[in-house]
Amino acid sequence: MPVDTPLNIGGIPFRSRLIVGTGKYTSFEETKKAIEASGADCVTVAVRRVNILDRSEENLLDYIDPKIYKILPNTAGCYTAEEAIRTARLARSAGISDMVKLEVIGDKRTLFPDNEALLEATKILAKEGFIVLPYTNDDPIMARKLVDAGAAVVMPLAAPIGSGLGIRNPYNIQIIMETISVPIIVDAGVGTASDAAIAMELGCDGILMNTAIAGAENPIQMAEAMNYGVRAGRLAYLAGRIPKKLYAQASSPIEGMIE
Repeated sequence: MPVDTPLNIGGIPFRSRLIVGTGKYTSFEETKKAIEASGADCVTVAVRRVNILDRSEENLLDYIDPKIYKILPNTAGCYTAEEAIRTARLARSAGISDMVKLEVIGDKRTLFPDNEALLEATKILAKEGFIVLPYTNDDPIMARKLVDAGAAVVMPLAAPIGSGLGIRNPYNIQIIMETISVPIIVDAGVGTASDAAIAMELGCDGILMNTAIAGAENPIQMAEAMNYGVRAGRLAYLAGRIPKKLYAQASSPIEGMIE
C-alpha cells in the first residue's frame, strides 16, 4: 500500500488533507456535525464575520474543541493589506492562532484576490512570525513570489469562490506544483466530491472548502462525501494511474491461450 506522510504546514502536522470553513451554515450545531463528518482537523473561521472574540455570547468556538481541531483564522472581507494585517494581529492577540489564512480581496463581484496587496501583507506577517496561508489566483509567478515572501503554503483558486465550477485550469496548478516546494492547497471553486478527487489526483497537498459543503442540500452528507473524495484522490495519486492511450489494450496476456 502506498506510504503517505501527514500534511505539514509550518511545522504543524495534520492528519486530514481537507480543511473546512464555518460560514453559511444554518446553525452552530449543523456546523459542528458537518466538521465531524468531514474528518478535517483544521477549521478556518472568518475573524471579521463570526463572533469569536466576544466570549460573553454564544460563540462558534464553543462548538469546536481546540483539543481536536486547529483553528485557522482567516481575513475574509478584507480589501486592503492594512485591514488583513490588522485582522491577523487581532486573532493572534486573542490567543486564537499564529496561523492565518490570508485573503485580500480585489473585487467585490468576482472575489478575486488583490495579489499586490496580498504579497505586501504576506511579507509583513511572515516577518512577524505568522504562518501565512495566502489565497491567490492560479498564477505560477505570483506563487513563487509569495513563497519568497515567506508563505508557508500557496492556496490557488480552482475557480471563483462559491462557484462550484471545479478545477478550471489544471495546467496552471501543475505548473505551480513544479515551481515551488511548499504545499499547494486548492482553495475555492470545488463543487462536489469528484472535484476534490481530481484536485488531489493532480498531486495537490490539500483542499480548503466551505460553500460546497455548507451550501449543499444536505451539508452533513456532503461533508462525508468530501472526506472520501479527498482521501480517494490522494490515494490514487500515490498509487500512480495508468498512462492514457488512444487505442485499447487487452487486460489479459495472449501468450498461452488455448487454440
